[in-house]
Amino acid sequence: MIITIGREFGSGGREFGRRLAEELGIAYYDREILAEIAKKTAYSQEYIEEVSQGRPVALFPIHYGGSFLSVADPNITQAADIFQEQSNVLKELADKSDCLIIGRAADYVLRDRHPFRIFIYSSLEAKVRRCKEREDEREKGLSDKALIKRIKQVDKKRRQYYEFYTGNVWGDRNHYDLLINTSNGDLKALAKAVAALLKPKK
Repeated sequence: MIITIGREFGSGGREFGRRLAEELGIAYYDREILAEIAKKTAYSQEYIEEVSQGRPVALFPIHYGGSFLSVADPNITQAADIFQEQSNVLKELADKSDCLIIGRAADYVLRDRHPFRIFIYSSLEAKVRRCKEREDEREKGLSDKALIKRIKQVDKKRRQYYEFYTGNVWGDRNHYDLLINTSNGDLKALAKAVAALLKPKK
């Protein structure tokens, strides 16, 4: 069983994924992936995280998902190196055991393994509320206006990253098996419901 989760920022996708993995008794991978990439490359974990948060900046337009144009631009070269190593790590993890993977365009990278692909989204109001409740250090003390700006910035980067490397539209229902709106939902209850759906029938 391989489950991949794409999610909008503040939608509760990470918590939902963790709870779902616990309900199913399978491995859960999120930031651990960054550490694995750092072990296998010359890049620091901080740099890998930075590069993994958006489309690499080139001096001219370049499209990776549909066709890759080889260039000498170091930003593109390093980003491509990291994405390739990340893809290798994801495949190794998927081959090792049943697992759930957060983000990383894993639904595309592991497409030949036919994962169950989930996308988590939410209303802007619910995202702001959830960001306030979790009290992340990077968001603590921010006004609603500042939180909305941060939410939109992160989602924009996630969309650019996903679409650059896959050539698919981020959040498009045609590329997922299940889309969940968590605006008014209880993440624990939602995880239990989806786990019941995915558990092998006896």
